[in-house]
Amino acid sequence: MNISAACIRSPLPALMLFVLLTFGGLMGFKAMKVQNFPDLDLPTVTVTASQPGAAPPQLETEIARKLENAVATLQGLKHITTQIQDGSVTLTLEFRLEKAVEEALDDTRSAVSKIRADLPSDMRDPVVTKLDLVKSPILAYTLASVQRDDEALSWFVDDTLSKRLLAVPGVGAVTRVGGASREIAIELDPIKLQALGTTAADISRQLREVQRESAGGRTQLGSGEQPVRTLATVASAEELRELELSLSGGRRVRLEQIARVRDTVAEPRMQALLDGKPVVGFEISRSRGASEVEVGAAVRQVLADLREASPDLVFTEAYNFVKPVEEEFQSSMALLYEGAALAVLVVWLFLRDWRATFVAAVALPLSAIPTFIGMYAFGFSLNVVSLLALSLVVGILVDDAIVEVENIVRHLRMGKTPYQAAMEAADEIGLAVVATTFALIAVFLPTAFMSGVVGRFFKQFGWTAALAVFASLVVARMLTPMMSAYLLKSIDDHDDRNGWLMRTYLRLAAWCLRHRFLTVTGALGFFVGSLMLIRLLPTGFIPADD
Repeated sequence: MNISAACIRSPLPALMLFVLLTFGGLMGFKAMKVQNFPDLDLPTVTVTASQPGAAPPQLETEIARKLENAVATLQGLKHITTQIQDGSVTLTLEFRLEKAVEEALDDTRSAVSKIRADLPSDMRDPVVTKLDLVKSPILAYTLASVQRDDEALSWFVDDTLSKRLLAVPGVGAVTRVGGASREIAIELDPIKLQALGTTAADISRQLREVQRESAGGRTQLGSGEQPVRTLATVASAEELRELELSLSGGRRVRLEQIARVRDTVAEPRMQALLDGKPVVGFEISRSRGASEVEVGAAVRQVLADLREASPDLVFTEAYNFVKPVEEEFQSSMALLYEGAALAVLVVWLFLRDWRATFVAAVALPLSAIPTFIGMYAFGFSLNVVSLLALSLVVGILVDDAIVEVENIVRHLRMGKTPYQAAMEAADEIGLAVVATTFALIAVFLPTAFMSGVVGRFFKQFGWTAALAVFASLVVARMLTPMMSAYLLKSIDDHDDRNGWLMRTYLRLAAWCLRHRFLTVTGALGFFVGSLMLIRLLPTGFIPADD
């Protein structure tokens, strides 16, 4: 059945369909997140093991090599990178892209847990996490106050501000930089330790046991079971001073009797500077799938509320990655609108008929807007890659409609009525329009299935372009002939509506047909010259940005 003829005979179903598609596309556009680049989920896992005070040679032999041997046989593992520094070991495991991220994470955790008993008992449990590329900070602020010192500001960031910001949807992490970290310093008296017959190592062991939190098994509670945990018992420096420790011979002593306990700040290991001056700052990272723009707006609102509640606080923006994302989004949308306007202008310059131009131009929004339904269903976002795809196919979206309209106009110049011209012209070139559209889809869609990181990156590009081109086919076969049948008017076959641009093109085409050898030679020379210039172009994944 000729779908174009059916839509011409019964236009209402086609109109209602595109009303629904347009409404759904607008809703999808509104619901999609604005991001800089698509979120990539790569099968890369990091294993971090910490043993404070241990030297790199000791960490290499006692921890790093054992961890490497444990994970070396994991299926799909490509590379292992080990970084050792004072007190910590970090292994980065890169798996093949075909391996699922969660599977790689579970396999690594299982391998590490099997050798936990072979690792030093005084080290912290290894932490296994997947590499998250969205953890880079998108906002950074400094905090100052005339009423609070760096220690108080640091505590405010750690205790109050972080909790408020982490409650914001889309905020993944809040990290303080600079400032002071609270520390309980215990200065043992060696003379008293010797007199009591104990050692610093024994005291340290008891303090660790007091603050250790671990599983305590299960207990029967009524008709069910209740898990039991041992919790840290010391909550303040004063309680720590009063803590009783066990000595040999059943003796007990309070910590304050053998040591000086001070609630102080730790030795600074890093410093944040703004304009060369030390400051207390904090960085904000978004969570996976969140929009930088939405997170930035929500963070600014929270800071405004905190500033209103505490007028002495002064927040200074030190780094803002949200603003460039907003500007890139606005620029991409502006280019999309400009490209659409230019495409419509070019159509009018050739057709020289505002009715025919309107019919062809309607294909642009009615092809682009429903594309957002598919993008939203696939979980895509409005980013540089997806908007690039839409910008690239703007001119292509009207191609099918232009072909349909031009053929209908040709039939009108034969003296046919608009209804008859639309019926016959649409049936005449229907197969050609479908073949052209699927040829374009065959060009764009394979980019969504490329291998490697590039393939993951351009997945949204390929699918977005293919969806938009397919939507243009639906418009060209269902809506364009129907609108032409009811909007176009009969044309006098002696009326030459070709403008100067079309006449110039026709003369140029005629010259090329008369001089076929020169035309083909020039085209081949241009093609070969273009291939030779490829070697001079620099290559890279993403162009450098300032």
